[in-house]
Amino acid sequence: MSVRDYLTNEDRQWADAVIEKIHHKLTAVRERSATKLPAETNDGVHDDKLKAAGNVGIAKGFWTNGFWAGMLWQMYHATGDERYAEIARFTLPILDGCLLELDTHDIGFLWLPTAVLDYKITGSAAARQSALTAAKWLMGRFNPATGVIRAWGGGNEQMALSRADPPMHLAGVTIIDCMMNLPLLYWASAETGDPRYYHAADHHAAKAMRAFVRGDGSVIHICEFDPDTGALVQDFGGQGYGKGSAWARGQGWGLCGFTASYKHTGRQEYLDTAKRIAAWLLPLIPENGLIPCDFRQPAEPWVQDDIAAGVIATALLDLAELVPEEREAYLGAALKILHALDAQSADWSPDTDNITLRGTAGYHLPGRNKNYVYADYYFVEAMLKLAGKNVTIW
Repeated sequence: MSVRDYLTNEDRQWADAVIEKIHHKLTAVRERSATKLPAETNDGVHDDKLKAAGNVGIAKGFWTNGFWAGMLWQMYHATGDERYAEIARFTLPILDGCLLELDTHDIGFLWLPTAVLDYKITGSAAARQSALTAAKWLMGRFNPATGVIRAWGGGNEQMALSRADPPMHLAGVTIIDCMMNLPLLYWASAETGDPRYYHAADHHAAKAMRAFVRGDGSVIHICEFDPDTGALVQDFGGQGYGKGSAWARGQGWGLCGFTASYKHTGRQEYLDTAKRIAAWLLPLIPENGLIPCDFRQPAEPWVQDDIAAGVIATALLDLAELVPEEREAYLGAALKILHALDAQSADWSPDTDNITLRGTAGYHLPGRNKNYVYADYYFVEAMLKLAGKNVTIW
């Protein structure tokens, strides 16, 4: 049974109506952005990472550059409209062309919504090979000494994220976001029969479960480990309000990521971890359903994050299917968030390229309360789950 089977007739009708609005809007937007790699929307117009990149591969492989194609593939599967697939195919060759220049763990974010979705929907042999090649590149970032996949960089260079964080040595750094890249390794293991992919992903998930999830169920954004011994050196507030806070998108990555690791491994401890995060988070969802950038941010100014909203909602829908005893709570919270996005933080005009309105890159970063394409992707993914029309990639 899918989560749709547990909806009221009223919510089914609402979900179907929202998907029609998405389809109506995207039939216009897709033509304007057919040859773009959009990351955000400014003044109602998608930007273009491809145009901005020139010949710089790392910009072509910017970590969110797979989500536009992913949204199109999901809508192609839901509607059968071939134009979605035609435009979605534009992205993958560009990503394939810059893979070897990418020094990041975000390979899963790039190739899951492009190559893996293409392969799952169409059976494309070329897309399958692309995804397997990307999985090999991601595997190279796994450090057996730390037990985790390294987030950024090739040396032991230092980086500081904000005034609130001391410098970190990148050789031992990983972030909660990487839980969302692990499904590429789980998929590659199942697809090839090679257990190395599975074990690397499983080791990362187990270490992250111990290091990133606090006793109260809240989630840390960044951890630095000693790259030779694996000992925890320090943790960071990262894109949240500060050290010890609870960056909302990070809570969503934890929810999604540990739920995904449970689905791929069957390990009850991963599902229990996702349930702990959910138990901490659900009482903090505002009455109006709009999600803050950080659940421990000051009351003023209000900083909203529609990206986190979509990620949390789609994760809660997965948990609603997996945990019958908490289904009502998880489904109710997801619906509250998605209704709020639809009614209070969405632009349904076909003349603008964005759907969601108020994503935030990070509490202390520029780019508050604006559209990001991956906010739209997760909103669309969650709505398609309500309709029973999504393709699972995480």
